[in-house]
Formats: sequence, C-alpha cells, structure tokens
Amino acid sequence: LPAGFKETAFLYAVSAAALTHSLARACSAGRMERCTCDDSPGLENRKAWQWGVCGDNLKYSTKFLKKFLGQKRIGKDLRAKVDIHNTNVGIKAVKNGLKTTCKCHGVSGSCAVRTCWKQLSPFHEIGRLLKLRYDDAVKVFSTSNDAVGHSELAGPHRGPPGRQPALPRPTDLVYVEDSPSFCRPSKYSLGTAGRTCSREGNCDSMCCGRGYNTQSRLVTFSCHCQVQWCCYVECQQCMQEEVVYSCKQ
Repeated sequence: LPAGFKETAFLYAVSAAALTHSLARACSAGRMERCTCDDSPGLENRKAWQWGVCGDNLKYSTKFLKKFLGQKRIGKDLRAKVDIHNTNVGIKAVKNGLKTTCKCHGVSGSCAVRTCWKQLSPFHEIGRLLKLRYDDAVKVFSTSNDAVGHSELAGPHRGPPGRQPALPRPTDLVYVEDSPSFCRPSKYSLGTAGRTCSREGNCDSMCCGRGYNTQSRLVTFSCHCQVQWCCYVECQQCMQEEVVYSCKQ
C-alpha cells in the first residue's frame, strides 16, 4: 500500500467497489438502520417492496463511502490524487453495473401491471471489469493546469510531439511507480516458489516460467454425514488421492 504500483491501484478500486456494492445490498436487505430501498425517482419501489423485492440503494452507499473515505478533502499531492481517482473508478464500475429490473403482474403472466426497481450486477462481473482496467492501467504524473489554477493528473503523450499530455479517462486505473517482479523474494513479495497453482488455470503465470512440480497425496475428508437425534452430525472419514501442483524454485 505505501507504493503506488498498478497492484495498489487495483486494490483501491476493488475495495471501493466492494464497499459500495455491499452497502447498497445491505440497505435493500434491511440490514442497515439508516437506509432502505433505492429511492430513485420514477421507480415504483413501494410496490416492488410489496411484491417481495427491493431496489439496491446505490445512492446512499456511494454518499456514505465518499464521506467515510474523506473525499471532500481534495488531495494535494500526486499520490493522494491517484488514490482518490482509483477509488472513484471502483465506484463507477459498480454504477455501470446498475440495471433496471422489472417484474410483470397480470392474468396468465401478462404485463398488464409492471413493477421496476434498480438491481446491481453480481460482484464477480464488476471484479472482472476492474481486472481488465488493471491490465490497461496508465502511468501518470502531476502537471500544472494554468486554465483551472491547480495541478492535475496527466498520462503519456498521445499524438504528435509537443502536444499536451493526455488526461487519464475517468475509467482508467492510474499508478505512479513501475511494479517490481513479484516472482522472486523481495521486500514487496515472498516470491512464488512453492506456491500451489492450477495446471489448467494459472501455473504458467504464477510460476513465472520456471515450471511446476506435480505431487500426489492422500487427503482425509468427512463423508456420508447424517444428522442424529438430537442434535449433532455424525460423519465417516473417507480418503481420496489428489494431485497438487506447486511452483519450482
């Protein structure tokens, strides 16, 4: 966290997105005292509640999160601006996944009466989007903008030489320091030697091209469980062979 790497940018964004998403869902589920269903104008949330559904309150969660993070104080140095920018990228990713969901009521499933409410996308979709933003993150520096009288973030030049540096887009993750190699032990990483991995999924990237070891082992697990009166679960112990893949030194 003290360093401004791409990984730090992703962590700020995904944390802000998770908090925003969780708060909005908690409001609609009735787990928060200070908020209820989404209150967007034009949506029949009261009727939706009667039918057993409730819109996710993104408006409240966003407001709460920005206050919690102290975003009313404008960051003066480069790192503060970068952290605020990446936090907002996470919030925007949640907002972009907000969809209007409708339910029909009527005879034989007709849509004579329709109730609509706001619903967030599943969080794994937001996480996948932020991972793509991480892959295309932009290295930035601070530049003075004479037109507005303060400094702002600027990215690499686009276009012919001498042109003003481009501003990062509101959806870009930004960072200020190039990431070190996380493959070998350093003050930033324990390295990946000995790490377990998935042969079909991530062994090639996790092991940084060093290859991986394959090992078979017997694993004991609970099986054939039954609820006994009263009141405990009784299980047998079963064994099975599993193959474990781990990164080479």
